[in-house]
Amino acid sequence: MKSMPRFGVHCSIAGGLHKALTEGQELGCKSIQLFVANQRQWKHPPLTDQQILTFKTTREETGIDPIVAHSSYLINLGATVPDTYQKSLIALADELDRCDRLGIEYLVMHPGSHLGQGVKAGISQIAQSLANVLNQIQPENTIILLETTAGQGTNLGYRFEQLAEIINQTGMEDYLGVCLDTCHIFAAGYDFSTPQKCGEVFGAFDSTIGLNRLKVIHVNDSKTEFGQNKDRHEHIGQGKIGTKALSYLLKQSEPMDLTYILETPKDVTPDGINYDRINLELLRKLFKSAKKSS
Repeated sequence: MKSMPRFGVHCSIAGGLHKALTEGQELGCKSIQLFVANQRQWKHPPLTDQQILTFKTTREETGIDPIVAHSSYLINLGATVPDTYQKSLIALADELDRCDRLGIEYLVMHPGSHLGQGVKAGISQIAQSLANVLNQIQPENTIILLETTAGQGTNLGYRFEQLAEIINQTGMEDYLGVCLDTCHIFAAGYDFSTPQKCGEVFGAFDSTIGLNRLKVIHVNDSKTEFGQNKDRHEHIGQGKIGTKALSYLLKQSEPMDLTYILETPKDVTPDGINYDRINLELLRKLFKSAKKSS
């Protein structure tokens, strides 16, 4: 039997980037997700050699591997306002460069919103923007993972076909992959509530994008009902997806040797237990249960 998959959570960089690694170690994570800069600001001080050294040294000490970064939510490569669009290009290039210098394997980002210009035009703009950034940085250590979205508003990436088209249009396929978010695909109308339906979802992904591009799964339950196009994460087993459907997804994806990151609410129980610990433990139990049933 294979060892437990690389389960982790999104960790805080308060006090320094390396603090996310020590938090992950303390929680028992094999992998973590973090921001590489303040995600509420457009501009950041440059990384120092000491910050990079401390991060890499701490990574070796903790054994966290791989590391997943998440881009700022301010970035929108589909922006129609020139100032916002230029800021988005600069910010993404900066974050990709930071990840590459830190040795981070994956930078997850929401593809962007077309803001009324239409799906076709939005996809074209996002693809060209990604190509421009990747040509500028040419990362050696990091690939960008386009995240599946819930389909709220004019957000793109809620259909596998949209992600495939963005990747194909960039002409930079070697630098791109996909992060699948369970809450988002549930909200976007992908039904994995039975083993058969779960297999069909992965089959659709494979035929459209290719399972070789799937690198990370964000494991989240959903506060809202199926197909509502709302991005509302919930604790594992406390939402509308439930543990059975998530166990089917774990069983289906387990042979792919993926990284699984929790983005569940940062809550604490009345008796002071960190919910990240609870969700991680439940995720491990679901995986063990799924393996026994195979």
